[in-house]
Amino acid sequence: MTTILKFGGTSVATADVIERVCRIVRGTPHPVVVVSATAGTTNALIGAARAAAGGDVVAVETIMARLTASHDDLLRRAAGKDDGEATRALEDLAQRTKALLRSVAILRECSARSQDAIVSYGELASSEIVAAALRSRGIAAQAVPATRIVVTDDAFGGAAPAFEETYARARTELSPIVGRGQVPVVTGFIGATREGVTTTLGRGASDYTAAILAAGLGADECLIYTDVSGVMSADPRMVEGARPIPRLSYAEAAELSYFGAKVLHPRAVLPAIEAGIPVRILNTFAADDPGTTITARAEADGSIVKATTSLGGLGLLTVQGSGMSGIPGFAAKVFDTTAAEGISVLMISQASSETSICLVVPADTAERLKAALERMLAKELAHHDVERVLVERPIAVVAAVGEGMRGTPGVAARVFGALGRGGVNVIAIAQGSSERNISFCVSEADQAKAVRAIHAEFGSSRPVPSAPPPASASSVR
Repeated sequence: MTTILKFGGTSVATADVIERVCRIVRGTPHPVVVVSATAGTTNALIGAARAAAGGDVVAVETIMARLTASHDDLLRRAAGKDDGEATRALEDLAQRTKALLRSVAILRECSARSQDAIVSYGELASSEIVAAALRSRGIAAQAVPATRIVVTDDAFGGAAPAFEETYARARTELSPIVGRGQVPVVTGFIGATREGVTTTLGRGASDYTAAILAAGLGADECLIYTDVSGVMSADPRMVEGARPIPRLSYAEAAELSYFGAKVLHPRAVLPAIEAGIPVRILNTFAADDPGTTITARAEADGSIVKATTSLGGLGLLTVQGSGMSGIPGFAAKVFDTTAAEGISVLMISQASSETSICLVVPADTAERLKAALERMLAKELAHHDVERVLVERPIAVVAAVGEGMRGTPGVAARVFGALGRGGVNVIAIAQGSSERNISFCVSEADQAKAVRAIHAEFGSSRPVPSAPPPASASSVR
């Protein structure tokens, strides 16, 4: 029986919180711990890398001095006494990171490979501190870098794991440690190529590490501790009556995470789906709260729309023209251009008339994509087959999500009726055949109003906890 415990950046940020972590670990049978960098560390390291690439050595030294002092102080406070093993490890990590930054400053260039090596310092330092804190409380623990376990390709900044090799290494590296009654404290977020070059799995991917280890070890549960008491029915900063959702299906969790629910990384559910391992989202600061349990299939609870989520900072790009109708391969041109620009499309909408295609993309990429499409479609624009390429921003995507929507008549009518009564104009709409998600675009100014309208229509009549969790966004990595 093995349990994976993953602690996010706010859960390892102070000695008081690490004390909570130690109590949770002590009360868990056969734990494997995964940790993020302390809150703010990864951003600081990225800032140091950029400063080094710009030749600003003073800024680099200032950032690193602040980080090393912070980690040293946290180690002393969390461990309660000098831990020579951890102290030496932190010194070595800091020296190696400074050397990397000096190299970047000399070259005036920071490749994705170099940045991955630099930002890995955060998780590596955090694992040493948490392991030392556990040892100081009589819990045998050792820091284990995920570079020894998670095998990836060389797509630096967003590497993809080689699952079977990673699972085999997880068993080889971690099972003996757990078998000796010790607690491995594994770095989240990072891995290594087969040649041993450090990679990262992408921002927010410590959850992913935890789920990968859960699948590799055949864990009973994967517990993700953050600073909120589970997945919420809506963003509590927008909706006063938002509440934790007791149970979600994997499919619901994936839909929610994709459209802005920051408690769970979108890919984190995938290894758990395949292995059939339940994932629980829990609150380090309120460890007795039940949180949210994510399983392959959620239990029927009578809900229709289980949660309403949203994502702002987007742009809506529309390719419009009567000459587009019935032309084979036209949509392929649009999407090939988008792919060539390396731009992620969050939502697509096309009417059956085929006279327009709408794409939702990050707002800061919209003008670049517009220019690329105008180049690609120059002939069609000249012949007026395409009349224009338009960009509207800032917009937001709002999504109503729930397994209970499937096969339930009138859900869309209720959604858009609520929006109409709330005075929210809908710009574009999309719904997949799964029927568990209705997504629509609104002006970013109407984002919160739209979320409140849907939540009130489907969820505000339910009891609200007397002591709702903090409204801050999670810092899951």
